[in-house]
Amino acid sequence: MSLTLLLLQLTVILAVARACGLLLRAFGQPMVIGEMAAGILLGPIVFGALFPQWHAQLFPAASLPALSSLAMVGVVLFMFIVGAELRAPAGMGAQLRAAGWVGLSSMALPMVLGLAIAPMLHHALAPAGVAFWPFALFIGVALSITAFPVLARILKDRGMTHTRVGQLALSAAGVVDAFAWVLLALVVALASAGGGWSAFVRIACGLAALVAVVFLAVRPLLAWALRRYAPDGTPTPMLLAGLMIGLFACAMVTEWLHLHAVFGAFLFGISLPRDNRLLHALVERLEPLSVIVLMPIFFALAGLGTHPGAFANAGLGALGLILLVATVGKVVGGAAGARVCGYDWRESLSTGALMNSRGLMELIVIKVGLDAGLIGPELFTMLLVMALATTAATGPLLTLIERRRGAPVRGVAGR
Repeated sequence: MSLTLLLLQLTVILAVARACGLLLRAFGQPMVIGEMAAGILLGPIVFGALFPQWHAQLFPAASLPALSSLAMVGVVLFMFIVGAELRAPAGMGAQLRAAGWVGLSSMALPMVLGLAIAPMLHHALAPAGVAFWPFALFIGVALSITAFPVLARILKDRGMTHTRVGQLALSAAGVVDAFAWVLLALVVALASAGGGWSAFVRIACGLAALVAVVFLAVRPLLAWALRRYAPDGTPTPMLLAGLMIGLFACAMVTEWLHLHAVFGAFLFGISLPRDNRLLHALVERLEPLSVIVLMPIFFALAGLGTHPGAFANAGLGALGLILLVATVGKVVGGAAGARVCGYDWRESLSTGALMNSRGLMELIVIKVGLDAGLIGPELFTMLLVMALATTAATGPLLTLIERRRGAPVRGVAGR
């Protein structure tokens, strides 16, 4: 592929992503929703259908590996930041208990419902040769995801970051992230093993060894280096280079284990000391490159991986079922967890609506499933639409709940 074509692709992708993001933001949506939608616009469903010759010239098959490599670097950097941002739920006692209840109930119900519809989806949409249980478990995990970064942005935009509901939902999303990535790693390991338990055990043992090395050796080393060379929380260029070397090495190991590079990136992010000054420095230096430049390439590749015929015949019915199960599972599961912990109905339903936000995290999960061969382009397309629809519905659902109850959702200090 020529450099001219690559630069043209990047120009078009970034321009369309930014335009769609600004357009959706004008309607009260996070910019990331517009950027994800831009991927669909650039894919075969819209651009490819309207201008097939231009689409083929702009995105020839031979050019996609280069774009894929750039996109994966962006995803690795993004998942590193997500891991570094992950915090244990703030507070003790009732707050910690409530976050656990909401997180687990908002995972358990959509997962159970996903397993319930998996036989129908497996029969119609599973790739040839994919066994039922890896497929079914992946569907359960995919429906149970909550997007921690997008949720944080929604709370900030609505002024809910420091409210009781906002803090509960954000803490619960951290619980969901931690459990979901562990489950997804196990599902991908099972699929990569091809159903053979000996291969699965080898992958699981390799992952366990990596976790041990990262937390028993790398984490103390990082803590010492940061105390010694970054006492103010701002890493020097040399220390930042060391962090990037560790990040890419960790991602490389999980890719070599036939898992996915995102698991290594997430793991390395978790291993960093919980220092807000360090997190701020990393976000300031890495997030613009990852989120503004590289992640739109990932969205575009996701759009190129969609299938124009996904909604033909029974496809719309399957999409409707997925949307119903995903929404009911998250909203009801999250609300039930909050209600058990003593929150009133308005707060509980608002929490459930917030947990239904999937966004970018869902897109990364389903891309992992597509790369691992667990799902095909048709189901990938449906799950991508589900991610967009459920995340876009979060704001309107919150507004509807507030109006029906006659008052906005506020924080209750000291309660």
